[in-house]
Amino acid sequence: MTSEQSAQLQQPHDRAYEHLLEKVRHDGAYPTRERAEEAVRLVLAGLGRQLTGDERVELAARLPLEAARVLTAQIPDTRPLTGWAFVKDLAARTGASPATTRWDTGSVFRAIAPYAGPDLLTRMLHQLSPGYALLFGLAELTQAA
Repeated sequence: MTSEQSAQLQQPHDRAYEHLLEKVRHDGAYPTRERAEEAVRLVLAGLGRQLTGDERVELAARLPLEAARVLTAQIPDTRPLTGWAFVKDLAARTGASPATTRWDTGSVFRAIAPYAGPDLLTRMLHQLSPGYALLFGLAELTQAA
């Protein structure tokens, strides 16, 4: 395969990733594509440290290639974080305020939710600690008594 053919095969993935970045930029009201990409990389890396198993593999398969690489490049953490602890951890890693990091997280999670679809998203939320549904802009799931 020539490098030109390889580039053509990658083009749909590039467009899909650009579309994801544009959605995050628009919905998150970021001034530049670069700022949106910072948010995407930060949040997907964090999610990659929390999500495990089939849900992690399935989400990676549905995301644009570059986004999937960011997610799967992370080694899952042995200590699960609640949604709020997830935001605080990301804020501590970047030096950003928790409010800014919460905005970034919500902007990225809302943009990737359609890639996951309702069934996978529900399974992800059942796997993750409490508090993530709110970050995805959803009501918190509760167990029936």
